[in-house]
Amino acid sequence: MSASKAMKWITGSFEIILAIPFLGATIVVFSGYSVLGFMFILHLITLILSLKNNESIYGSVLGIVTSLLAWIPIVGWVLHLITGILLMVSGGQKTRYPSNHTYPQ
Repeated sequence: MSASKAMKWITGSFEIILAIPFLGATIVVFSGYSVLGFMFILHLITLILSLKNNESIYGSVLGIVTSLLAWIPIVGWVLHLITGILLMVSGGQKTRYPSNHTYPQ
């Protein structure tokens, strides 16, 4: 498993936890909203690793947007949920190598 796929699973799991009603809100509010900054950094790292490995980036990009907008109560919940699902799906997908790529042995 590549580092980017592992990061997608990790950030996706964190997003799903933050999407749990009341629990996610409690984590965000009692952290002084700093957990959103932490998630922004994790999504940025995941995005860079995904670009380096030529993997899908849509989950990480949405994660960055989610980190910026999650302070809005209902919008934040929806964005955490969608982002978590997208990251988990993209983390579980098989890597598609370009036609000129040599496959790992």
